[in-house]
Amino acid sequence: MNLEEKVREHINKIKEKDGKIKSFIEVWEEDSIKRAKELELKKEKGKLYGKIVAIKDNMLFEGKEITAGSKILKGHISSYTATAVKKMIDEDAIIIGRTNMDEFAMGSSNENSAYFPTRNPINTDYVPGGSSGGSAAAVAADFADISLGSDTGGSIRQPASFCGIYGLKPTYGTVSRYGLIAFASSLDQIGPFAKTIDDLKSAYDTIKGFDPNDSTTYKEMKEHSDKKLSDMSLGIIEFDEKGCDEAVIENFNKAIGELSKKTKKTVKIKMPHLKYAISSYYIVASSEASSNLARFDGIRYGRYEEGKDLESSYEKTRGKGFGTEVKRRIILGTYALSAGYYDEYYLKAQKIRALVKKDFDEAFKTADILIIPTTPTTAFKIGEKSENPLSMYLNDIFTVPVNLAGVCALSAPYGKDSKGLPCGVQIIADRFSEKYLFEAAKGLL
Repeated sequence: MNLEEKVREHINKIKEKDGKIKSFIEVWEEDSIKRAKELELKKEKGKLYGKIVAIKDNMLFEGKEITAGSKILKGHISSYTATAVKKMIDEDAIIIGRTNMDEFAMGSSNENSAYFPTRNPINTDYVPGGSSGGSAAAVAADFADISLGSDTGGSIRQPASFCGIYGLKPTYGTVSRYGLIAFASSLDQIGPFAKTIDDLKSAYDTIKGFDPNDSTTYKEMKEHSDKKLSDMSLGIIEFDEKGCDEAVIENFNKAIGELSKKTKKTVKIKMPHLKYAISSYYIVASSEASSNLARFDGIRYGRYEEGKDLESSYEKTRGKGFGTEVKRRIILGTYALSAGYYDEYYLKAQKIRALVKKDFDEAFKTADILIIPTTPTTAFKIGEKSENPLSMYLNDIFTVPVNLAGVCALSAPYGKDSKGLPCGVQIIADRFSEKYLFEAAKGLL
């Protein structure tokens, strides 16, 4: 099968099956076929040659619409291409389309999209996770070989777990955020989804690296040297099992057993501030979101709704443009940053963040890799938690500490529940230790 035939096969599969799953907002059929034809004429092939790639709808692709899953950006055309996307193109990947997401990456189920909810390819009655649910579903349904998502508090790892694939949240600052629509700038990180560890690693190796357009990227990355799993020490993070599905705990314990046999030693890790991480995260993330989303006023960015004066124009623009969850987080963040409450909320949340980071620093003194479930439950039904934001937020309880600390983590599929829904195991490593994650994930195969 040549490359053009491969692309056509993927497009036909999307046309046939994505009507029910709804992982894509837009498929670039003609562009993808044209690109395949051009690549076939190349003599020297890049390391992602012929890989079909889907990108989340918050990453710019020059000349294409980008909306971050929101009504307020409907019709906005990208003026340049995001660095991570460009790096994949430079290595001969074919960008097939943009995937659905929770509006401005705020959500854990993909039900907050202004377009439609995405469904889990394993069972379409269930959510695929969020906010990168469209990217995860596209890979799980074999519509793409690799997809890119963004992870602010678990938005790659949680949908990877729900859809039974691999998802990587790299070390903060290893992948450029230039061309990514910001949610919470100190937490956001672009990362890949794939069905195989090799594809995941190839994607990460392609997109990582310094970018002069993003001052948070590292000029020098002191990557840890290669280490075999048999030379690694495994840290098992102690956590409260209350609220976790039986199947999640059962498969997690099996994964511990599997890795324990292959690692040098196993230690139990106490992280005393882990229980405060979710509270800290939602203050920090919402505060940064309220600042970042201030630009979407219909004048600088966003669709303008005219009112009788400037204030009423702002109200109409944002009232119609933003969805419920986005409004909720803007209000929460603005309140936390307001005079009289800044010290009580935002400053305190940042102090907790520092303690969470310290917990990880201490843990990595005794363990090379840490392990904890990716999520407390398997995928839940569409509509099950949409009326209860707190229940939805708690789904991120095991993923948000990683973003607060800026370390790297990978969700690996491991086992299923009684309904056939996948379980995920989260492997965590210190900054610049992504190689450890890939090596450990192979130990679960």
